[in-house]
Amino acid sequence: MLHPLPSLLPGITHAAITLGTFLLPGCSHDAPLKQPPLRERLKETAVSPDLYADWLTSRKTGTGTECLSPGAQRPLTPKNIALAYNLVRSCMPEIFSCLWAMHPYRISLMVSMDLVRGVLPAFRCYSQALMVDELQKVIMSGDFTIAHLMRQSALELVRMAGEATLDYVASCNENIVQTSARFLVGRKQMEHRLRLDVPTLSDPHVRDLLQESDIFVRSFNGFSAFGLFSPFDFMRLISLLSELFTHIWVLSSLTFGGTPLHVIILSVTLSALPAMFSWVAGERNSWIYPISQVEARTSAKQEAMRRLAHSDVYRPEIMLFDLGPWILQTWSRARKVLLGLELRQSGYDAGLTSRLLSRVYLSETFSAFQNIPLLLVLHSTSTTVGTFTLYRTTLQGLFLTAEALVHTLKTTFQGVFLMGAFCAATTLRPRLQPETSRIVPYQHSAMGMGIDVRNLCFTYPGGTTPALKNVNLSIRPGETLAIVGYNGSGKSTLANILLRILDFDSGDLLLNGIDVRRLQPRDFHTHVSAVFQGFSRFNTTVKANVGVGYVPDMSSSEAVDAALELAGAGNLVRSLPDGVRTRLEGDGSDRSYEAFCGDGSPGKLHGLSGGEWQRIAISRAFMRARRPEVELLLFDEPTSSLDAHAQKHVFDTIEQIARPNGDRTKTVIFITHRLATARRADKIAMMEHGTIVEFGTHEELLGRKEGYAALYHASV
Repeated sequence: MLHPLPSLLPGITHAAITLGTFLLPGCSHDAPLKQPPLRERLKETAVSPDLYADWLTSRKTGTGTECLSPGAQRPLTPKNIALAYNLVRSCMPEIFSCLWAMHPYRISLMVSMDLVRGVLPAFRCYSQALMVDELQKVIMSGDFTIAHLMRQSALELVRMAGEATLDYVASCNENIVQTSARFLVGRKQMEHRLRLDVPTLSDPHVRDLLQESDIFVRSFNGFSAFGLFSPFDFMRLISLLSELFTHIWVLSSLTFGGTPLHVIILSVTLSALPAMFSWVAGERNSWIYPISQVEARTSAKQEAMRRLAHSDVYRPEIMLFDLGPWILQTWSRARKVLLGLELRQSGYDAGLTSRLLSRVYLSETFSAFQNIPLLLVLHSTSTTVGTFTLYRTTLQGLFLTAEALVHTLKTTFQGVFLMGAFCAATTLRPRLQPETSRIVPYQHSAMGMGIDVRNLCFTYPGGTTPALKNVNLSIRPGETLAIVGYNGSGKSTLANILLRILDFDSGDLLLNGIDVRRLQPRDFHTHVSAVFQGFSRFNTTVKANVGVGYVPDMSSSEAVDAALELAGAGNLVRSLPDGVRTRLEGDGSDRSYEAFCGDGSPGKLHGLSGGEWQRIAISRAFMRARRPEVELLLFDEPTSSLDAHAQKHVFDTIEQIARPNGDRTKTVIFITHRLATARRADKIAMMEHGTIVEFGTHEELLGRKEGYAALYHASV
């Protein structure tokens, strides 16, 4: 027998009170944002050693070796379900412990309010049903007045106001928690990303890992390739489960007891038929299908063409070689293939039966039959219109909630792999970073850095021809070495290895007698200053462009001015519209002059020539070069765009810095095509095909009458 409406109120109220006991005091939504100290909250993630392997395995396509594109959805397979379970078990405790430590009371409040929010639909249905019953009684009694209608409407408005107030408080609390969470995960991602070195980032799987980690971080803003997902979206699961069980409880209170079991089964079956027929009609989700190797390759090709089209780095070559039509055509072919696969997987190419079924308005057809169980018991009960309304509304809400729950679970399943990528990325150890047990401190020398290179070999990732092979070199502390050779002979590659930007495959590199692989790169870099051949041109002020050479003195006008004068750039800067505060147009896409500091004057970006930019880069190196702890100065083609007078000034300055008062305090290495400049060095290394073929003083190499002598005579 159907229970009357008033008997449901104590049960619903008791459920709300029980859930409300989780609310904790002291959580005013007007409290200031609490940002915990990073070192206290973000400890090294304790994860399974197989975390990276599980994430990588989830990207495999079938039995092949190809991988899904970053951000691609994983198919729902037993293997991926097991991998998702491993990732959740490894990552979830640590992530939630960090979030919990951030705002324990607010998170408790958020969970409690989500539970209450799940009960609110039942209150809403009950209130509306009760109002219908009251109006029915008044109308049937013939005592209908506007006052009755106003009173019932006022009660409904009070309920709506209370619900809106609860939603407002919950939303304010969630915004504060999620703002802190966005800062927390964003800071952690930046911290670990900046630790990674060039050899680590050269691994394509690592790049894909970082890309999916970035998607996870952006999901806290509500933007993700898998839709809205973040750990806080698990709160939606709590709310939906609470709502689902409340609907089930209300239905059981209305129908269980005197209602036959077969009537209840008939009610649920008839309500579920539209969803079942929609599934048969082909509205399946493609996420359950395995992704083929063809789709993986096509998706990767589409993404590669999209990056070419959007990247400013490749724009000159695209314009010069007219690559636009080829990029567009390749992208179009890949996109059409992917769209065709999506259509087949989503069932839009289904057969005639499915098409006919999809034409039937299933919800409208079965809506009348859903009331059959209620009609079967009406003859023996005093069921009211309010009870009928509550039954219909609750039954519809039950399946809508179940559908939303399934969708959320699907989104959660895909998001687990993004979470796994984030956790795996935070555990990456830079390849240049030695094991803790092998680390030794750098041995400072007041006479410069001694360098010994023995049988050094290196091949770029993915390459087959060694860039360096069997390189042998010995530089005593305080010496000056010039490296010369033809283009592509390996000079810049050797420089990057000596600077510990790249690692080497085999051989030995000793610095002051210590194996470089036992030194922490950050410790070593404090003793080095350099000018790279492809130096950076930042879209910011002259002062910031120079100051990045030694950040502690970036805000010091005296230090920046001194570095500019040493590089011979003083007159150049004085000729600029705003001196050191002039904003320069670099080679990046960021036009914000506040990227480094906000002391630049607003206005148009100022462009510099290649030689002028080279003076800025040399000034940047001189910011640190004068420091007493710096023992090695390395310059890769530092004066290639300068005239002979400016070139002489720069090398005279280098010599003054490296040998103040004639004492050798710094080792100097410079790469140059100008062999007349190489004569200034104590030793010269001639490189060909990735190895050093000649080594000695300028006079010794000329006396051999080999490659260096021929190159020198051809250049003078």
